[in-house]
Amino acid sequence: MAAERGIDISAVAGSGPEGRIVARDVEGSRPAAAAAATAVAGRAPAIRVPAGQPYQDVPLSQIRKTIAKRLVQSIGPIPTFYLTTEVDMERSRDAREALLAAGGEKVSFNDIVIKAVAMALRQHPECNAWWQDDHIRYWNEVHVSMAVAIEEGLITPVIRHTDLKSLREIAAESRDLAGRARERKLAPEEYTGGTFSVSNLGMLDIDEFTAVINPPEAGILAVGRMAERPVVHEGAVAIRRRMRLTMSCDHRVIDGATGARFLQTLTGMLENPLAMVY
Repeated sequence: MAAERGIDISAVAGSGPEGRIVARDVEGSRPAAAAAATAVAGRAPAIRVPAGQPYQDVPLSQIRKTIAKRLVQSIGPIPTFYLTTEVDMERSRDAREALLAAGGEKVSFNDIVIKAVAMALRQHPECNAWWQDDHIRYWNEVHVSMAVAIEEGLITPVIRHTDLKSLREIAAESRDLAGRARERKLAPEEYTGGTFSVSNLGMLDIDEFTAVINPPEAGILAVGRMAERPVVHEGAVAIRRRMRLTMSCDHRVIDGATGARFLQTLTGMLENPLAMVY
């Protein structure tokens, strides 16, 4: 049936016993050429959470269920893949120096990263999501969790509505949350309910690493140290401040191209901080 219809059988998700492909799966599939054309033209379906609603629950398609099942079987409880990029931080450094010179709340590079992550998630809601077993919850609100090391392990205080807060507000809140986390004074609602996480080991001179996803979130960003490195800049070798970012993605929710586009947006904001205040 697949050959007669011009369908690539390897691209068909099976709905029969133990994932076997049955007739109805082939009947519901499109020829490979048509499917490829749609994929190129439309990419992933756009996620639009209704205005005024905190989130939208989207039922899983049969294909997404099958993908999730197979990935879990092949990799583990959370089928994770990793994307790494390197960011030029010269302009972010200049912006931070200007803020420090102006006085007020001290802003760290981690605060700048958290702000950029929040703004990038606003543009890529498909990464601002939870895996919920039988559906994916896409959030209209951005709540960034930040990993804080304490004696017992790791805790992730949440900065609520991160995208709506200024850098100075994020700096003040992150400092307060981290301090109370180390003093074990956080209420449960202050370290649960995040929609995406950031873990930074740059202050410990770690160049890059992979972070473990914090369920039910679908992604986490691992931030390495900022260091001066020789790179080609504007046609010549120059010493530039660079920083490596690695995104861990739950493949049941975030596909490779989806995560890559998110990182492209994030990189653009860190390399041109004015993009965060448009």
